[in-house]
Amino acid sequence: MPEIEQPSQPQQNVVSSAAAIAVDEKAALFGKYEVGKLLGCGAFAKVYHARNIRTGQSVAIKVINKKKILASNSNLANNVKREISIMKRLRHRNIVKLHEVSASKSKIYFVMEFVKGGELFAKVAKGRFSEDLSRRYFRQLISAVGYCHSRGVFHRDLKPENLLVDEHGNLKVSDFGLSAIAADQVRADGLLHTLCGTPAYVAPEILAKRGYDGAKVDVWSCGVILFVLTAGYLPFNDPNLMAMYKKIYKGEYRCPKWMSPDLKKFLSRLLDTNPETRITVDEILRDPWFSKGGLYDPATINFYEEDDQEKINEDNKDDPKMSLNAFDIISFSSGLDLSGLFDPSPNSAEDEQRFLSRESPEETVAKVEEFAKAERLRTKRRKDSGLEIQGQNGNLVIGIEFYRLTDSLVVVEVKSKGGDPGLYKDTWRFKLRPLLTGSTADDSEASTSSSATTSSSSLQVSDE
Repeated sequence: MPEIEQPSQPQQNVVSSAAAIAVDEKAALFGKYEVGKLLGCGAFAKVYHARNIRTGQSVAIKVINKKKILASNSNLANNVKREISIMKRLRHRNIVKLHEVSASKSKIYFVMEFVKGGELFAKVAKGRFSEDLSRRYFRQLISAVGYCHSRGVFHRDLKPENLLVDEHGNLKVSDFGLSAIAADQVRADGLLHTLCGTPAYVAPEILAKRGYDGAKVDVWSCGVILFVLTAGYLPFNDPNLMAMYKKIYKGEYRCPKWMSPDLKKFLSRLLDTNPETRITVDEILRDPWFSKGGLYDPATINFYEEDDQEKINEDNKDDPKMSLNAFDIISFSSGLDLSGLFDPSPNSAEDEQRFLSRESPEETVAKVEEFAKAERLRTKRRKDSGLEIQGQNGNLVIGIEFYRLTDSLVVVEVKSKGGDPGLYKDTWRFKLRPLLTGSTADDSEASTSSSATTSSSSLQVSDE
């Protein structure tokens, strides 16, 4: 999505009055809202402050010009669709909420949570933060990022300009226009390939123009953000763009002398140029610098629990589409074929199985860890919602990933990541498959067909 620049005060009054009239004429949605001043504008969008007439609640309304987007001959139209798709599925106290979306022939209207404090960038531009304050913001950032990853969403454009701070000092992640949904943008190699992001915050593997893991590039960007908060300047910067890219690719940066040893070590793990050894979100939670201080409560960082669940459920009575379901995903990604998700049978690909589950990722992980303990296998949590099972001598490596399809349905992907193919096949057919799907290796085709029908009907119920 476009950068929003702050206009001068006189321009606000002139433009906002005219825009308020235009907004009121164009969309019946604004029969609910009293539109106020212009907060900011870009090449394709304007953002206004507004007030819900019935409740008095302040909101921000982003007005996107359809004609300009379509005339731009770029991917902006897809970015807008993706932003709607993603923001509808995310409900977290550190993510800007999308209340509703409306559209006319010429404009799209996002009604969003109004974050009064403004951009984090504006605050850090006045001077670097203390490590304690930086830690507070960084914990909230990781809570939001981990939550996104647990739902198969990768932001890919994290930077202080996209982080807002409310009047209570709480951080809010915004601008999901460049985000990726795991289900519709991951190629056959299991990686993302779209080049995106802001130059100074982009990960080295993206510069290499090879496939990349969306979770790992978000962690890199978080590392750059933490450096900016604590140092007051960018770790990788150069007037020459190619020279800056070279520094990023080589991981060439210097920490200022006022940084603590724990912070320097933590940054080295976040800004590790090798994505395979770069720290994961789960490992971040256990880092000494991250967990330092008496105010840290690990229970406040929950990647699976929705924020204000009762309120969300109440709101959703009037808007059954607020939770993204399979049909929403299909509508935003024409190339997505969900047929393979409903077949947990042995006829699936030899080294990869996918199925739908009503159990939460946490429940499934607990089952797998108990199974591994009984079988004397090692387990290692991967990223934010994944798990790896490892044999004692490397003869078996199984990866398990989770992608949330709806609030009540999760796609579970089980794949061989190394070792003996025959051992993996037997472990899946005779042990893991019965444990996770409730079906056995001896199930008939009729039973498999019934299982697929049940999964399909579950989606239909979710869509109603």
